Amino acid sequence: MGINDVKRSDNSTPKTSLTLERAVRFGEYNPEYLASFPEWHELSRNIQFQYIKDALDNRIKVLRVRWAEVVNVLDFSKKAYLQEALKNIEKQIKKVEEDRERLYLKYSTD
Repeated sequence: MGINDVKRSDNSTPKTSLTLERAVRFGEYNPEYLASFPEWHELSRNIQFQYIKDALDNRIKVLRVRWAEVVNVLDFSKKAYLQEALKNIEKQIKKVEEDRERLYLKYSTD
């Protein structure tokens, strides 16, 4: 199955097979979203936090790679609109770091 292939249960409805592990690998760290996976509720709080930490790390890696890709565009200095893209990526990195602190605090109690 190729990257653009989509499983279909009928002729009109695409069906994806995202798992908890894949969501974490893609950098999805929001506990409310992760709770949409049934197996999330079977995990101990410690294991849930480990998934969240892994997802946070993955999200930061992806954002840093995006940042580097933008900076390394040919003639970067002549493309002012790319500065806006960098600012947006930097805002996302800052948000993830703030979320990391909030989640560490949340999961260190109880």
